[in-house]
Amino acid sequence: MTFAIIETGGKQLKVEPGRYYDVDRLADDPDTKLSLDQVLLVHDGNEATVGQPLVKGATIEVTVMQHRRDRKIIVYKMQPKKKTRKKRGHRQELTRLMVDAIHLDGKALGAASTKKTKKSKASDEAVAVEAEVVAD
Repeated sequence: MTFAIIETGGKQLKVEPGRYYDVDRLADDPDTKLSLDQVLLVHDGNEATVGQPLVKGATIEVTVMQHRRDRKIIVYKMQPKKKTRKKRGHRQELTRLMVDAIHLDGKALGAASTKKTKKSKASDEAVAVEAEVVAD
């Protein structure tokens, strides 16, 4: 299992290829490909590479999927016997990132695999057969 620990938005996050993660809002548009270089640790399944503080030559390739907002958090402050009450709500602005690949020294350690289901294989074969019929 290949994974990496990155730092983004002042937080550390364990990421794996092919999964998506919500991080603090980034200023990039959806469907933008980014390369994150704040990599603290890379584990390729056999050995771990630990940075001091960052791993040299390690990058994480991500795609910005969408911008969204987190669930609402209620902040309630009260001072007893003073008739003072404050109720506030907050929703954090987030960006959803899809991790495409983990690179170490230019070599891709982990890449998101595109698995085809039986249905998609059958439909690909049907399209190929129709293409041969049209070509004749």
